[in-house]
Order: sequence, then structure tokens, then C-alpha cells
Amino acid sequence: MSLKIYVAGHRGMVGAAIIRQLEMRQLAGEKLEIITRTHAELDLTEQGAVRDFMAAEQPDEVIVAAAKVGGIYANNSYPAAFIYNNLMIECNLIHQAWSVGVKKLLFLGSSCIYPRMAKQPIGEEALLTGTLESTNEPYAVAKIAGIKLCESYNRQYGVDYRSVMPTNLYGPGDNYHPENSHVLPALIRRFHEAVQSGASEVVIWGSGRPYREFLHVDDMAAASLFVLALPADQYRANSQPMLSHINVGSGQEVTIAELAQLIAEVVGFQGKICFDVSKPDGTPRKLMDSSRLASMGWSSSIALQEGVVDAYQCYVESL
Repeated sequence: MSLKIYVAGHRGMVGAAIIRQLEMRQLAGEKLEIITRTHAELDLTEQGAVRDFMAAEQPDEVIVAAAKVGGIYANNSYPAAFIYNNLMIECNLIHQAWSVGVKKLLFLGSSCIYPRMAKQPIGEEALLTGTLESTNEPYAVAKIAGIKLCESYNRQYGVDYRSVMPTNLYGPGDNYHPENSHVLPALIRRFHEAVQSGASEVVIWGSGRPYREFLHVDDMAAASLFVLALPADQYRANSQPMLSHINVGSGQEVTIAELAQLIAEVVGFQGKICFDVSKPDGTPRKLMDSSRLASMGWSSSIALQEGVVDAYQCYVESL
């Protein structure tokens, strides 16, 4: 019999990367049935629709990669939409998965669950120890709720629902919107447009001194499937019933200035890179402690330069 895996959010950046890896496993001869639905086919915020879908499909495993996501501008502008949609998606998927007997589920969160001034590098135990970043607090609260939903269903019903928290992701399928994108794809777009227009300089917000960690989305997909496949005793040995989430990062960090220089070289921009110090820097450093995942046997394999080359090629092909 084939293992039926439902991937919610298969058109998103992470969901699509997970699908690619599952399809490679199919080609290698593994018996997998991959279940997907577009938003037009299934609105995950509608409880009745998700209930009927789960009852009809009866998946063996569920991967919750569906979410409403965006950068600082979007989170600040639409806080109600971010908390409502994300709470509804995860509540419906997790509860209805349990209702039809799904024993294994993976929930994908975000590094923004951690306090704004968390000790660096950020370990899993930092959760709920301080004030969240105000600009994306509604989204973060929803993601924390997802972790606690998984833990609560594990404790009450004896299921095996797990959570992974990625650092800053980039790669194929990223969002390059001029206002709503994150820093790495935003810089790819800006340097590409500067080359196309013949601009002599690119101005970047802030001093360029803050440090950030980045993980290629294909590494994130590999880590997600690795965690999902771990034997239950190994997963439990590296987590706690009420502190069960696992950080996923590259363990490498660069300054925004170093990132800008790398992207400029990949894109072919030879002009001047300037920094507007009148604009905010944001958090000085944001590095995830992924030692728990490393102790389980997984580490990232895609170096930042290799990943940026791949991301830029995908961006150009999408134009």
C-alpha cells in the first residue's frame, strides 16, 4: 500500500519544495500518494470544508505548510488577517486530521515565535520568555498557537504531531514583491533592476551591520521530511512534551552588507552600494540554535553563495 501524505500549502515556497522532494522519492520507487488541493479547491479557513476533505481522503500523514505570510509591511498593515487566517488554517487542519485518525503530522512555524530580544543564538527554550517583535506579533502568536495545538493533541490523544521552526528562508518560489518581500529576495530584485536600468548605485536601508541567518528552501524541505520520518523515541528523546518544536537553520550568519555584496556579485552589479543610516536596522542579530536537530543527524548542505545563484536563476526565469 502507498503512504498517503497530504501537503497543505503545496503552492507556497516551502510546500512546493517538499512536493519536489516527495516526487523524487516516488521516482526512486517509493510508494507514496501525494495529496494536494489549491485554495480554489479547498479553503483551509472553512472548518466544514476541511472536515469533509479529511473524511474523504483519509491521509496517513499531514504536513501543514499552509500559511498567510508576508514581510514587515504586510504584517503591520493587515494584522487581523494574519492572526485570523493562520489560526483558522492550523486549527482546522490539526483538529480535523485528529478527527479522522491521522497519527503523524508536521507543523511548520517561523523563527518570529521567539522574543525580540532573545539570547543569541536562539534555542527552543526561549519560547514564551519575553516580548515578541511588535510588527509581526499577530502572526507569531498564531504560530505559537500551532505549536501548542500539536503538543496538546499529543498529550491528550497520544498522537505524534511535530513542529519545525525555520530561520529566514529563500530560494525557488520566493516572494519578490517590492513592498512585501523579505530582505534577500528584495535585494535580488533591486540589484537586478539596477543592472537592467544602468543605475550607478543601490541604496539599502540601515547601516548594513545587522547579522542574519539564511537557509535555502530545499534544505528546509529536506529537514522537514527528516524530522517527520524520525522514529518516535528518537524525536521524544530530543524534545519535551511542552517544548517539542525543533529549530531548523544553517548555523551560518552574514551581515546585511556582506549579503548585499554577495548578491551584487551574483547579479553582476558593479556600481556603488550605499547605506541609508537614517532608516532602521531592526534586530542586531537573529541566529537560530539548531544543535538539537544536528544531534538528531541532520545539517544543511546548500552554501549561501550556491543558494543565491540558484535563487537568482529562478527569479530571472520567472520574469
